[in-house]
Parts: sequence; structure tokens; C-alpha cells
Amino acid sequence: MKVFIDGQYGTTGLKLESRLRGRKDIELLEVDFDVREKFTAKCPLLKEADVVFMCLPDDAARESVAATPADTLIIDASTAHRTAPGWAYGFPELSAQHRANIAASKRIAVPGCHAAGFISTVYPLVSSGILPASERLSCTSLTGYSGGGIALIDAHEKDRATGDKYHSPRPYALGLMHKHQPEMKAISGLEAPPIFYPVVGDMFQGMIVSVPLWPSQFTKKMTAQNIHEVLSVHYEESCFVQVKPFDLDTTTDNGFMDATDCNGTNRLEIFVFGHDEQIIVAARLDNLGKGASGAAIQCMNIACGLDEGIGLE
Repeated sequence: MKVFIDGQYGTTGLKLESRLRGRKDIELLEVDFDVREKFTAKCPLLKEADVVFMCLPDDAARESVAATPADTLIIDASTAHRTAPGWAYGFPELSAQHRANIAASKRIAVPGCHAAGFISTVYPLVSSGILPASERLSCTSLTGYSGGGIALIDAHEKDRATGDKYHSPRPYALGLMHKHQPEMKAISGLEAPPIFYPVVGDMFQGMIVSVPLWPSQFTKKMTAQNIHEVLSVHYEESCFVQVKPFDLDTTTDNGFMDATDCNGTNRLEIFVFGHDEQIIVAARLDNLGKGASGAAIQCMNIACGLDEGIGLE
């Protein structure tokens, strides 16, 4: 199987390349670094490949999609097609239908990292009717700086040696128009996007996405433990999404959470905290794993009829 990573030298592309390099069932097609941005250089590879991963800005991804044959499997890690008609959303654990769509599709959009955390906790509650689609939600996400791409990575790495500008957690997207909000709304089934407050921490990768909930928002009486039970049932057969025990002593380190505990894996861990009056649902994942390259490879495996975990653990 011939695979081409369009955008191989970016953050997600490099992670994909490192995960795929050792697979004996894959032949990686590569474009020289010096001509990587020339469309004429990569166009023959788009036509030769059986599978194309797109790790590009949105407009460049659309251009590459238009040049790729209809029968080629495209897995797009950009924002361009996550809510587009005809594209499967690459989160197979959400439902049997999502998994079937991935298996049958030649066009798959990989979830955004923040969106994956939000949707993993909210979709089961909305789809089951427990949380009305009309509810207005908020969401906070603490993430590693690798999610900002090469420019932000370079800024953090240089500052570690020369200054202290980036040592403090830094909220961003304060205009409340983050590019993940459309898919957070659409895939979760909500009528409005959440108020979304992302924060970049001084860590390379890893993230925790949290959503506060009030019992009054539900269609029936629900406590934090009830919500934990609903999410546990929803993901009980998943190999990569795990609902952690409803027990602070076993799921935290003296009451603290480490955002990096899933780094280097394709795991997404869900936590429920709270009591009868207040609830927080949270997801922990690697923004470069289940939030990017890991999810992309999992989708390729499913679409090609392979074990979904090949090359991921």
C-alpha cells in the first residue's frame, strides 16, 4: 500500500511519518524537502498513492483534494472538511454509524484535538437525550504548545534558553472564534457552539479538555456518578477511549491531574468529577496522538479493513 503524507515536514506530518516508517505493509512516498511546497512536485505522488494524509493549511488541503483521484483514500488533518458533506468524521468511538462511515469512505476528516476532547464527553450525553441540544455550554482546554505548529514550537524552545515570556500559561483565541468551534457544535449535535477558552501551557504536548455541567441542564435527575455511568456504558467496548473510575484517589495525584499522562499514545481518557450539585467532565489526550496523527492512522486502519490498533501502541 502506497502512502503519501502531504505536509510531511510539519508537526503532524513528522509524527505520522515516524509511526508509519516501520510498517512492512506500507511504502512511503516522499517529496524532497526543498520542493515540498511546489504543487507540481507533489502532484504526481497524489495520483500514485493509495492513501494520502493531508497535514496542511485549509486552503492547501482543498487544493490537494481537488487534485487527488476520487478512488484514493484521503485522510485530512486540517480543519477544511470536518463539517463538509460527504466526509466521514474520524472519531469511530462515537457511534457504530461513525465507525461504519469511516470504513466505507474515501474521504475522512480527522478531528481537531480540542474538539476531540469536547465531543468525546458531550456527544454521548446529547445523543442519548440526557443533555438537550439547546443547552449552552462552556469549555476550557489546557494544551501543549506543539498544537500551535512550527512557529509556536520554535518560540517556546528559544524562550526556554533565553527568557521567560512563555513560561506562564497563556489563554488565546480570545475573540471567541476558535476554528474548532464549528465541529464542536456540529458533531456534538448542539444548537450553538460552546464558549471556548483554550490555554497554552509550557509543555510540548498533552492536553486536558474540561466541560462544566449543572444537574438542572439535564432532562432527568442526574448526579456526577450517574453521568459517569452513562459515559462508561457508551465507551465500554472501545480500545482507545477509556472512562476512568469515579474515584479521586485513583484518578488523580493527590488531587492534581497531569495533562501529559497520555503522551505518546492514542488513548483518550475521560474523567467525571463532582457531586449532586456540580459536575465536570474532562478528557485527557495527546494533542499529537488521538488529537492528530494517532487518530489519522486509526482511521486509515479501519478504512483499509485492518486492525485499528496497528502501529498505535
